[in-house]
Amino acid sequence: MPIVSVGRDKLFAALGRTYTDDGFQELCFQYGIELDDVTTEKEQQRKELASKRDAAAETANASEEVLYKIDIPANRYDMLCLEGIARALNIFTGRLQRVDYRVADMTGRKVEQLVVKPETALVRPFVVAAVLRGVRLDAARYASLIDLQEKLHQNLCRQRSLVAIGTHDLGTLQGPFTYEALRPEDIVFQPLKQERKFNAQELLQHYLENDAKLRKFVPLIQRALVYPVILDARRTVLSLPPIINGAHSAVTLDTRDIFIECTATDLGKARTVLATLCAMFCEHAATPFEVEPVEVINALGERHVYPDMRSREMEVGVAYINRCVGTALDAPAVAMLLSRMALDAEVAPGGEAVRVRVPPTRSDVLHACDIMEDVAIAYGYNNIVQSCPRMWGAGSELPLSQLSEALRLEAAMAGFTEVLTWALCSRAENFGHLRRPDDGAGAVAIGNPATAEFEVCRTSLLPGLLKTLGANKDAPLPVRLFEVSDVVLLAPGAEVGARNERRLAAAVCGPAATFEVIHGLLNRLMDALGVPLLGDFGQDTREANARLKRRFGGGYEWRPSSDPAFFPGRQAVVVIKGQEVGLFGVVHPEALESFDIINPVCALELNVEPCCFSQDCRSLPTHLTMPYHARPAACSAAVA
Repeated sequence: MPIVSVGRDKLFAALGRTYTDDGFQELCFQYGIELDDVTTEKEQQRKELASKRDAAAETANASEEVLYKIDIPANRYDMLCLEGIARALNIFTGRLQRVDYRVADMTGRKVEQLVVKPETALVRPFVVAAVLRGVRLDAARYASLIDLQEKLHQNLCRQRSLVAIGTHDLGTLQGPFTYEALRPEDIVFQPLKQERKFNAQELLQHYLENDAKLRKFVPLIQRALVYPVILDARRTVLSLPPIINGAHSAVTLDTRDIFIECTATDLGKARTVLATLCAMFCEHAATPFEVEPVEVINALGERHVYPDMRSREMEVGVAYINRCVGTALDAPAVAMLLSRMALDAEVAPGGEAVRVRVPPTRSDVLHACDIMEDVAIAYGYNNIVQSCPRMWGAGSELPLSQLSEALRLEAAMAGFTEVLTWALCSRAENFGHLRRPDDGAGAVAIGNPATAEFEVCRTSLLPGLLKTLGANKDAPLPVRLFEVSDVVLLAPGAEVGARNERRLAAAVCGPAATFEVIHGLLNRLMDALGVPLLGDFGQDTREANARLKRRFGGGYEWRPSSDPAFFPGRQAVVVIKGQEVGLFGVVHPEALESFDIINPVCALELNVEPCCFSQDCRSLPTHLTMPYHARPAACSAAVA
């Protein structure tokens, strides 16, 4: 979690009162943050330079101001600076009412424009922007602005890979602005903290060789054919995102109008970052808590106005909050508690729920459980009455997990090597490569996949095994692999529309299609599980199987199948108690070619959940048959 250093005296001034260290620590505890350390700038430098002989000389000019190092939850982006911490605590203690953030009315006034050129899609396609007018900066506010940018870059922006922030002195620039992608040699400017001009290619090489801080960002664009750049109407370079800003438009203590731009590979993250930055520092604007919009014209000619400072509305049931927190609050009390957490709330019609307006600063509020958590914080965890749970039990491994471990051991003893593959795969790997039909709705799809390799949740373990075999063609043959893991299947009746299913998959790759090896593994697994094989194998075996069948209620067998992923006539479906639970056979040559496998492969995939039963053949619960909150804490019978 990020740790924010703030001056104690400045923080107390913003809070309107002073605290002892213990008193402030108690306030932090009540709000769900933590006072990590009390120190000074000089003390910090002394600790960092403890091994150097000239440490005293280097710390001579350091400040003696007392610093509070506050541990902030990773999802509270609005508390990564002094302004955000003070605002949140002032609202919590009742000193400040909720804040209404607003976008300035630009009727009759010029709106700054930022035009996006199509070439930016090759490297960093999105940009959003805003203006803070009439800002009054002093040394502390300037340092807080820079520190907030760095904290956001490290946290939400994922080291600038998703979003890069640039702040500029608007008084030194002339709109409209353009966001372009140019050849590196065509971008020439003087970057911050440099004494001369560089072209972009020279600058990146300079940072690789001389700047440990900026060096790590160079690979983000270094191999691109064109580099992103923001220019004003006079072709002055504002920034080379995500690396460095230009010195011409650097923000100083004399800056009054700040132009903020955020370039990104993720538009949603960029909007969140811009709204957070504007909300934190618009209190220093000429009109507090007001932000001037910027019109962004994208490569398609579409016009969008940023930032979006509107609140989102959610409705949460009071019964759900009380059940989770362990309280008996009515709707007005819940609404009052939420107001202490900077969430504007009112009682919904009927009095059974609260309607919550989530401000742009609270991007961490995504679900009803986030509202519930804020109610618990405002109510006070220490104020929640302790009570005995309505059910009890000793913690233990789930029966399905015990079964999975037993199957792993059996497969390993049979000479197979375990692999662990991705739960996400491409749609082609999940369907097309296996020659299975894809109607576009056969798997849980990822709404905004990061890459083409992670488009859907796998519905089979076979793609992962085959992909592993294709990537290890140089391994000595035969190669025997297995995996015991979950697949995700669509389930319209489930709460989330999908369900997990535990499966075992195994594959053998060798010079010949060793069908008997994979068939033998199936028989060994069923024998270890105590599932009898249907059939007549002599008097003694017949009597033993009859006893097992009476206890188990049936047995297993295999029947012909026609799965397109396997070779016709060399495949079978596994049936237990009349239920199809898996299949095995020789993988089709076209499927092998799709995964770049040159040798024959035999494979098995088995749903192991029907085999989860106790020694007396009584079915045990799995994540398929019983919801988590209703599962027993322990199971008296061991898995066979």
